[in-house]
Amino acid sequence: MTAITETANRKTRGRPRVFDRDDALDKALMLFWAHGYEGTSLSDLVSATGAKAPTLYAEFENKEGLFRAAMQRYIETFSAQRNAVLNDDGMDVKAAIEAYFRATAACFTECDKPAGCFFICTSSALSSESQEVAQMLSRQHHAQESALQAFLDTRQARGELPACANSATLARYLACMLQGMSVRAREGANREELDQIVDTQMAIWPALAGYCELSAA
Repeated sequence: MTAITETANRKTRGRPRVFDRDDALDKALMLFWAHGYEGTSLSDLVSATGAKAPTLYAEFENKEGLFRAAMQRYIETFSAQRNAVLNDDGMDVKAAIEAYFRATAACFTECDKPAGCFFICTSSALSSESQEVAQMLSRQHHAQESALQAFLDTRQARGELPACANSATLARYLACMLQGMSVRAREGANREELDQIVDTQMAIWPALAGYCELSAA
């Protein structure tokens, strides 16, 4: 070993590992997703990320800040992939809805991450002290529903849905289907079982899409 190599080794041997924000977020996301906000402790986060508590506080301010960042990570990584299907102009309204729910079934049951929807899974068992987190998750639930309604409004304007169809009601129904699929996945349902639910939904889609409330008729 040369003198230069020995000098380099001495300089790097005690050098602290550089904090990897993206890696820490990915690991925190999986913890929150699996155990919920209340069920994930700071010590769990420290152990999973390999970062010391002062480092996490310096980067995210507190546990709530880390959760907020992890939630944004989920939106950018998973929600965006599913929502992109709704923006595919190459599919008609029925094909886009089916593709969206098939992608959701796959996301909810992939073996390399916790089952179900991050928003729905982490919404349960929140204490009164976690109102800020509850409000964040509530906004995301509404954002998901709003994205569906915006899609339906666009397709209705193109004539793919009857003019009298209530897009808000249909979006709420679809959002409820997403929540039900998340719960089923959390309880152990596999991809095939969720796809069967999607099969049923698409079988009744003509009735759903063509439904007009009496007040609108």
